[in-house]
Amino acid sequence: MARMHTRRRGSSDSDKPAADEPPEWSDVDADAVEDRVVELAEQGHSPSEIGLKLRDEGVQGTPVPNVKLATGNKVTEILEANEAQPDLPEDLRNLMERAVRLRDHMDENPTDYQNKRALQNTQSKIRRLVDYYRGDELDEEFTYSYDTAVELLDLE
Repeated sequence: MARMHTRRRGSSDSDKPAADEPPEWSDVDADAVEDRVVELAEQGHSPSEIGLKLRDEGVQGTPVPNVKLATGNKVTEILEANEAQPDLPEDLRNLMERAVRLRDHMDENPTDYQNKRALQNTQSKIRRLVDYYRGDELDEEFTYSYDTAVELLDLE
């Protein structure tokens, strides 16, 4: 699959090893994993950070290699069930943070044309994601702008 904003090609995605059940050495209780996921979300961690923390630190001293195999649900599904999901989807939030950083850089360095192009590409990706999420996870009237991004991210 070709990359979005360059002429190079790259692998589209990597595949996880096929597994139907958690490994034998990972003997954790599904309820304990769900409680830890909700606890980490309340501390302000994103779903990907929660997965990394569970992999590295584990629950009750036992690492959790895959939350879905341990509980039957993904991290985001657990958060939705416990009404602890973030306001913005994680991929959109990360792109907005990048766009705000690039915009601030462009205000200080107006002749940095390479970063101007990077900002345009990032804003293009944001608009496409907003179109994808509009109606489901975002309001129907939501449109992206620098001011709304700063407001949503609380970066003032």
